[in-house]
Amino acid sequence: MAMNVGSPTGDDEVMVEMNTTPLIDVMLVLLVMLIVTLPIQTHAVKLDMPNPNQKPPPIQPTVHNINVDFDGSITWDGQPVDMATLDSYFYNIGKNNTSEQDEIHISANRLAKYDTVAKVMADAQRRGAVKIGIVGTESYVQ
Repeated sequence: MAMNVGSPTGDDEVMVEMNTTPLIDVMLVLLVMLIVTLPIQTHAVKLDMPNPNQKPPPIQPTVHNINVDFDGSITWDGQPVDMATLDSYFYNIGKNNTSEQDEIHISANRLAKYDTVAKVMADAQRRGAVKIGIVGTESYVQ
């Protein structure tokens, strides 16, 4: 029994096809090398936490309460303020040394916009106030 191998017409043409197996192997090796050499991305928030077992200060700092309401209104110790007045308060607090600064406690309404709260915190940080805390979050935990 005879068998004809090649084209059905009987032409003895050379098949011109590239062998892609080595190319795929090289690409996979390069991909693995790229993945291995990439640095690990860490998503961390850097916080300045107090030292453990630190003694409480001999003189308790003054605490200022800032409330952000659902409509964007801001109160400083119960008195309504605008952003310019709030900036001046932050500036006065930021002029002191870190250990002598007054504490700022921010409390936001459940329906308050994140943008307003973030602006208040950013303004406080930009003006040099470092003792900032968010209070009243226990009502958000379910």
